[in-house]
Amino acid sequence: MPQPRMSKPLEEDISIHLFSVSASMVGVCLMVIGLIRVVISTQKIDTLADDLLLVDALFFLCSCLCAYWALRMRSIRRMHRLEKIADGAFVMGLILMVAVCGIITYAIF
Repeated sequence: MPQPRMSKPLEEDISIHLFSVSASMVGVCLMVIGLIRVVISTQKIDTLADDLLLVDALFFLCSCLCAYWALRMRSIRRMHRLEKIADGAFVMGLILMVAVCGIITYAIF
């Protein structure tokens, strides 16, 4: 006998993962900004990495908030829209983080 589709728990599961990982990535960005400021002050180098990490933290914060709001939505359609926004912000944050890693590597070495 075929099992009925349970799409709502899977959708909530995606939002929960986006919410928790995005919140962690905001903390990672803030920690790396602090580390970069220490390196900048000790090695007398100048880089845009800390400014870009601020933008990156904002992307992850947007993803975190949208995932949270998606969890609170009662309307499936609105939940899907918020999940797509959260996904997009999360992917943009990851892409920017990779670019910042390249900038940090180039500036330090």
